[in-house]
Amino acid sequence: MEAAAAPTRGARRRVSSPPGSRGENSPPERKVYMDYNATTPLEPEVIQAMTVAMREAWGNPSSPYPAGRKAKDIISAARESLAKMIGGKPQDIIFTSGGTESNNLVIRSVLRHFRQVHTSEGATPHFVTCTVEHDSIRLPLEHLVEEQVAVTFVPVSTVNGQAEADDILAAVRPATCLVTVMLANNETGIIMPIPELSRRVAALNQQRAASGLPAVLLHTDAAQALGKRRVDVRDLGVDFLTIVGHKFYGPRIGALYVRGLGERTPLYPMLFGGGQERSFRPGTENTPMIAGLGKAAELVMENCEAYEAHMRAIRDYLEERLVAEFGKKKIHFNSQFPGTERLCNTCNFSFGGPQLQGRLVLARCRTLTASVGAACHTDRGDLPSPVLLSCGIPVDVARNALRLSVGRSTTRAEVDLVVQDLKQAVALLEGRA
Repeated sequence: MEAAAAPTRGARRRVSSPPGSRGENSPPERKVYMDYNATTPLEPEVIQAMTVAMREAWGNPSSPYPAGRKAKDIISAARESLAKMIGGKPQDIIFTSGGTESNNLVIRSVLRHFRQVHTSEGATPHFVTCTVEHDSIRLPLEHLVEEQVAVTFVPVSTVNGQAEADDILAAVRPATCLVTVMLANNETGIIMPIPELSRRVAALNQQRAASGLPAVLLHTDAAQALGKRRVDVRDLGVDFLTIVGHKFYGPRIGALYVRGLGERTPLYPMLFGGGQERSFRPGTENTPMIAGLGKAAELVMENCEAYEAHMRAIRDYLEERLVAEFGKKKIHFNSQFPGTERLCNTCNFSFGGPQLQGRLVLARCRTLTASVGAACHTDRGDLPSPVLLSCGIPVDVARNALRLSVGRSTTRAEVDLVVQDLKQAVALLEGRA
């Protein structure tokens, strides 16, 4: 199927229908994008900021002449904007290539720090995480097991879909050096109890200090939460926080927040070179992308409440329309756990029926552009999502799952189009069309 065009404010481009879906001379189908948890288009203001940087700030930021100084000033302003977006300090922000690098940088830094501090004790470093983390957390930790590192993957609750603080704390050992739990899940939208977890870890660290044990550091991957809700590191109480630009209408680079970088919280480079980013992440800075990331953060600061209210209203309308068209017995919402908060834009649901596997439904949609789960799991074929299974969703229900995630410009009219598109796709699969 031909890929849908990137959605823009105000209008969506029309693209051709897949060959054979309708007559070759039929008018093109309108595409509606509902996969904003996978990626988002660049805001026009972001494109403008990047364009200006490419034209006017092309100099090396380390150079003393005007073009270099302008590039350096743009980078400093972007760092300030990112810090304000998350309630942190500019000096605690390091630019990276994206979420995967940021997450790996945290894991490798904490491991190196533990081994340097406890080299004579022969202790095996231990990490704690949960079973619904992004692959950029799960896979590095699984790889570390091969290096004689201990890792505990704590199951999320089947009652609320969360990694509960009691369960995380119960997994901590004397040699535990890092707890890493995402802020919001990319498939279910479930918000994890990071503030509670940080308070519990802080209290535990006081006890550990009295016993001569190392402090447990806390990291959260905030990729999915930023731009959809207020994120403040002071409230979260974390030592590390991962930022991913393309999840909040910015470019495909990222950043890492480190509380008290280099003083309170350790960070060690994975790369070595010219000393940029205070040598924590060397390499000549990508000024245009950083400019875009800064502008995207600025827009979030200015408009987050409006973004959140709009997306919540559209998501709720989507779920109302699904129930109205298909009935409560036909629809199973996979992340509506009682009393549990979820992202304002995310709707994960399944149609009931053996023929209605998520991939088959999407393949027969003419309008909807969406996914069955995380974009990084597109090679799983018809296997159900491990995230949904971890949350206690039955295999037959999880196999039928669709993840629809709305965006800042999604409209009710587009929701109506999508619901009708799903209706015709289901009818085709059930032999009623």
